[in-house]
Amino acid sequence: MTYLQKTSWAKLPTSYGMFKMTAYKDNSGEHLVLQKGTSKNNVLVRLHSQCLTGDALASLRCDCGEQLGLALQKIAQEGGLLIYLQQEGRGIGLFNKIMAYHYQDQGLDTVEANAKLGFKDDAREYVIAAEILKDLGIKSICLLTNNPRKVSALRQAGIEIIQSIPLLVKPNKVNTSYLITKQAKLGHNLKL
Repeated sequence: MTYLQKTSWAKLPTSYGMFKMTAYKDNSGEHLVLQKGTSKNNVLVRLHSQCLTGDALASLRCDCGEQLGLALQKIAQEGGLLIYLQQEGRGIGLFNKIMAYHYQDQGLDTVEANAKLGFKDDAREYVIAAEILKDLGIKSICLLTNNPRKVSALRQAGIEIIQSIPLLVKPNKVNTSYLITKQAKLGHNLKL
């Protein structure tokens, strides 16, 4: 069990709808939960790792911002929750992510760039997400993800996943090779 602390909840009105917002803190950082509804079973859940460039700056290098928007739209319509994890750059941090971008600009793919920096292809962990789900009393989930590693990690942590639902976004001319690499080397379900 990890050290886990949470705030009281507050309302967050967004362009997608009204959410209940709670922040959690553990040894790895601060994480945010946006929740709509009170269901504890078969809850629609998105685990979204922070991507400053994609989420806040609308970068075309990845599909993160579009996946986040799609997830928020679905959760606002159907109920569920978003767990926004402080795991920038697939867990390597913003500084190293920019260095990885530099190597990608030199011709390496995203996996090769992480390796050149001495990191695993994906350094994210989902123990904190499982702890948050347990803290919220969530019994079973329908996970919005393209990433089979998230499914495996949550199941190993004792979370019952009823269904894995892909968040498919249309590739653009900048991120097509990035998405092909995620599909080929990381096993993401992208239907390219």
